[in-house]
Amino acid sequence: MTLPLPHPALSATDPELAALVGAEEQLQAETLRMIPSENYVSRAVLEASGTVLQNKYSEGYAGRRYYEGQQNIDQVELLAIARAKALFGVEHANVQPYSGSPANLAVYLAFAEPGDTVMGMALPMGGHLTHGWGVSATGRWFRGVQYGVRQDTGLTDFDEVRELALKERPKVIFCGGTALPRTIDFAAFAEIARESGAVLVADVAHIAGLIAGGAHPSPVPHADVISTTTHKTLRGPRGAMLMSREEHAKAIDKAVFPGLQGGPHNQTTAAIAVALHEAAQPSFRSYAASVVANAKVLAEELLARGFDLVSGGTDNHLILMDLTPKNVPGKVAAKALDRAGIVVNYNTVPYDPRKPFDPSGVRIGTPSLTSRGLGTEHMAAVADWIDRGVSAAGAGDEEALAAIRAEVAELMAEYPAPGLSA
Repeated sequence: MTLPLPHPALSATDPELAALVGAEEQLQAETLRMIPSENYVSRAVLEASGTVLQNKYSEGYAGRRYYEGQQNIDQVELLAIARAKALFGVEHANVQPYSGSPANLAVYLAFAEPGDTVMGMALPMGGHLTHGWGVSATGRWFRGVQYGVRQDTGLTDFDEVRELALKERPKVIFCGGTALPRTIDFAAFAEIARESGAVLVADVAHIAGLIAGGAHPSPVPHADVISTTTHKTLRGPRGAMLMSREEHAKAIDKAVFPGLQGGPHNQTTAAIAVALHEAAQPSFRSYAASVVANAKVLAEELLARGFDLVSGGTDNHLILMDLTPKNVPGKVAAKALDRAGIVVNYNTVPYDPRKPFDPSGVRIGTPSLTSRGLGTEHMAAVADWIDRGVSAAGAGDEEALAAIRAEVAELMAEYPAPGLSA
C-alpha cells in the first residue's frame, strides 16, 4: 500500500496538521474514489501548486498589472492561456477565476443586470446552483427560470427548452450541470439561444477533460462562452477558466477583474498550465476514452444487478442511480459504501419525492479509478461491491461492509494512485 509522503517542514512546524494530511493521503490511496467530480492530480500538478508563486500578488492581466515584479508571473499566465486556447480550440481564455462558481458569476456580470431573466437546468434535475437556482446568489440577484428532463426518459426535452426560452427571453442560457449522464447537445441549445436572443454558456466543468481528450463533443462551435473548473476530468488543480469568442473577451476579462476578484492565485495558474500540458499528450486521449468505456461497462453491470439508472445508462463519466427499487435511501447507501471503502455522494434524482439532504439517489463516476489504471475488466467487481454494499446498508450488516473494504484495499494496493507515489 502507498505510504504517506514525507512533509518534513510541515511535520516539524505543525505535526497535528501533518498527521491529518498523511491520513488523507492514506485514505485516498486505499479507497475506491467514485465521486465523479474528484480525481487524482499528478505530482507535477501538486508541485506547481506549492511553489513560491504563492508569494506574489498580481492584480490585473499580463502586461497590465498593478504590481511590479511580474516578469515571471506574466509568462506563467500567458503560458496557461496559450495552452488552454490550443487544447480547446478557443479564441480567448481567462485562467484567473478562483473556482467554478465565481467563474459563472462573472458570466452574469458580463452579460446581465440584476433582475434580468436567466435560464438553466433545475438543480434537482441535474443542474448547478449557479445556473439561477433560488438558494444561490444567481437565483436571488437574477430572475432564474429552469428547464428539466423528461420523467419517462431522463433526457432533456428540447421542445420544452425552446418554449420556455421564447416565452421568458432570458439574457443568458446555461447548458451543462453536475448530474448529467448523457451527451450534451450543444448545437440544439445554440439554435434555441439564437432564436431567443440569449447568450449561450456551456458549463463543462464535469466533462472538460472528456472534451479535451476527444471523448465528448466540443461546445466551441456552438457556445458564446465556455465555463469550466480545472479539476474533475481535466485532472488539474482546484481552479477555473472562462473561454469565449473574441467578441466577448473584454466583457469576460473585465467581469473577472476588477469585477469580482483581486489578484489571481498564481500557484494555481501554474498548476493549470501543467494540467493543460498533460491533457495535450496522446496518453490523455486514451485516458478520456477509458473513463467513458469504464462508465458504460459499469452501468451495464449495475443494470444487470437490478439497479435503476437515470436515463438508463451513461454516455460520459457519470452514473446517477435511483435506489428507490432497492428500498435504501441514497444517504444511507452513500454512508455505508464509505465505510466499505467506496467513496460516492448521495444525490437527488429527477422528480425525487425525498428531500435534498436525504435523497433517493447516489451519484458515481469513473475518473479517479481510471486514473489509477483500472479498466473495463474491473467493472464487474466494482459493480458487485456496490451491490453488496447497498444490500448491506439495507440490512445494517457492518461485517459485510468491512469485508468489502478489505477487498477494495487489496485491489487498490495493486494500482497506486497518481500523485501519491513517493
